[in-house]
Amino acid sequence: MTGSTAAPFTADDYRARMERASRAAADAGLAGLLVAPGPDLVWLTGYAPTAVTERLTLLVLTADRDPVLVVPTLEAPDAAQAAGAAALTLRDWTDGKDPYALTAGLLAAAGRFGISDNAWAMHLLGLQKSLPGTSYASLTEALPMLRAVKDAAELELMAAAGAAADATFEEIRKVPFGGRRESDVAGDLADLLRRFGHSQVDFTIVASGPNGANPHHEAGDRVMERGDMVVLDFGGLKDGYGSDTSRTVHVGEPTDEERRVHDIVREAQEAGFRAVRPGVPCQEVDRAARAVIADAGYGEYFIHRTGHGIGVTTHEPPYMIEGEEQPLVPGMCFSVEPGIYLPGRFGVRIEDIVTVTEDGGRRLNDTAREMLIVE
Repeated sequence: MTGSTAAPFTADDYRARMERASRAAADAGLAGLLVAPGPDLVWLTGYAPTAVTERLTLLVLTADRDPVLVVPTLEAPDAAQAAGAAALTLRDWTDGKDPYALTAGLLAAAGRFGISDNAWAMHLLGLQKSLPGTSYASLTEALPMLRAVKDAAELELMAAAGAAADATFEEIRKVPFGGRRESDVAGDLADLLRRFGHSQVDFTIVASGPNGANPHHEAGDRVMERGDMVVLDFGGLKDGYGSDTSRTVHVGEPTDEERRVHDIVREAQEAGFRAVRPGVPCQEVDRAARAVIADAGYGEYFIHRTGHGIGVTTHEPPYMIEGEEQPLVPGMCFSVEPGIYLPGRFGVRIEDIVTVTEDGGRRLNDTAREMLIVE
């Protein structure tokens, strides 16, 4: 149920991604892209250095030459083993040499380049010193949709990650909540995510009672008891692709008000999902979910965007928020996660990952969205 049958990505897959990225850069008026270690480098080349240090590692993508990975000599053997290595040229540099001068020789002296958001300031400043006529824009600003549209193999991995998160929820609802600390259940969630194939756990939010009114509450020492609403939000990476789901459960029988608020959030989540179809601006998903909550009188208590993109990281563009006019495209994956947060009392959030299809949307999470009672 939680495994993936997708074949590993090949050098041809990574070559196609780098070519696509170079075309996107040119279309955006950029002279090229500079990609430091991080999710963009992994997505483009399959290379993730075992340790990110002060030594410069940088992928250079320009329209006038084949891709070049500038890498420290002592790390070149590992880089050569990356799945995408056959699709690029390695240029290594030794300690004592100037890596910025080496990189400068690959760049247009007055070009404007996109650079990955997590590039170190010292490396950007080093490039600017070597090429004072260049300028730079973050990839999130210049090419926010670079990784947003997933191909069939990526969608299969996304679906497998979602299934693993669903399996985690089905198990966690069986464990005792009452009389245990939030951190105990958070530990259970992390263990279950790993059991179902996650190599990386990014977050395990367990927010009980009044803590549920804080959307990003860190699971703590609060002991849960009967009468508590509990927000569960958890996810991470499985086979390199992200999961992220939220469900809100109740310890013992809920009050009528708690049921009503939960039902409103469930209706809002459904409305957000129903708004998903190709060509619709991202903000319409937010508007659809928000309208349900506002019409029910709880608008001021929905205090975050309706969703965020997900892929090789658990938070990335596009964002389902007012003002985002980027149209939805088949293959995009993002969360739909409205919530209501009543300060000092409780909170409710329901979240699925959704992918855009040719004629609508498809949920990648399928666990019950109704109020569930736990012990």
